[in-house]
Amino acid sequence: MAVDQVYGWLLDATGRVLIQDVGGGYNLPGGSPEPIDGNDPAATLRREAMEESQVTVSEVVHLGYEETQRAGQTVALVRMVGRVGQFLPRHPDPDGGRLFRRWMASLDDAPDLLGWGSFGREQAAAAGAVAEAWWGLPVWSPSAVASYRD
Repeated sequence: MAVDQVYGWLLDATGRVLIQDVGGGYNLPGGSPEPIDGNDPAATLRREAMEESQVTVSEVVHLGYEETQRAGQTVALVRMVGRVGQFLPRHPDPDGGRLFRRWMASLDDAPDLLGWGSFGREQAAAAGAVAEAWWGLPVWSPSAVASYRD
């Protein structure tokens, strides 16, 4: 099935997740695959995270996908979890010129900020389980408070 979107729960070393402040709402970094990504969802996530939030992503794990209908075709909305490698200086997204603020939040708070309800809480829990088990991140008690990383 075709992949229509790839979004990632990107965590820093303190266990906080990157939430993009898009002005009037929040979203995870991510977007639509492009030919340069070579049908690799991790490449899509890395490219989108750099374009939108100017962060490198050092490690990526596939969490799952949601099936939905777009233009009469079943497509996948892929969700991943990754580690933020570096925060680089902010600049506008080349696709539309928007400048997103980088809000670092706990996984407990992120689903409500995103407005994703129980489905978002399930994704956050899965992302947290991976980050804790694979990378030893303190996701359920982040060592730093929520704040902008601009």
